[in-house]
Amino acid sequence: MKIAIASDHGAFELKESIKKHLEDCKIGYNDFGCYSKESVDYPKFAYLAASAVARGEYDFGIILCTTGLGVSMAANKVKGIRAAVCTNEMLAEMTRRHNNANVICMGQKVVSPELANKLVDIFLSTGFEGGRHSRRVDLLTDIENGKQLS
Repeated sequence: MKIAIASDHGAFELKESIKKHLEDCKIGYNDFGCYSKESVDYPKFAYLAASAVARGEYDFGIILCTTGLGVSMAANKVKGIRAAVCTNEMLAEMTRRHNNANVICMGQKVVSPELANKLVDIFLSTGFEGGRHSRRVDLLTDIENGKQLS
């Protein structure tokens, strides 16, 4: 499994903690930035990681900012990305199980490093159920492609 990870300055410390956790779990990743606490624009880093996932170069993305909200909005602009902000265990599980999310977003001021690591573990180990959920995920793709739903 290969992970694309990125953050802005507001979640740099959380990203570093998650990277250590991934290393401890022997999960490969590439850090798409940022690389310090110096102020940066979060859309750039969310775009870099999300695009790599969308191209199929990485299995999943972990993208972080102060709240997780801004990076989720940026990531979801990338065609093929289904990014979800997760703040608890149920959200991390259900966004994979029902929505086939491929990017988890979290905020450094919202989740502790310990909780973030637990959410990452749940997200990465939960499979997509398919079935009726496949139809709904397909509708998301239709919307992304500009199809009018009736």
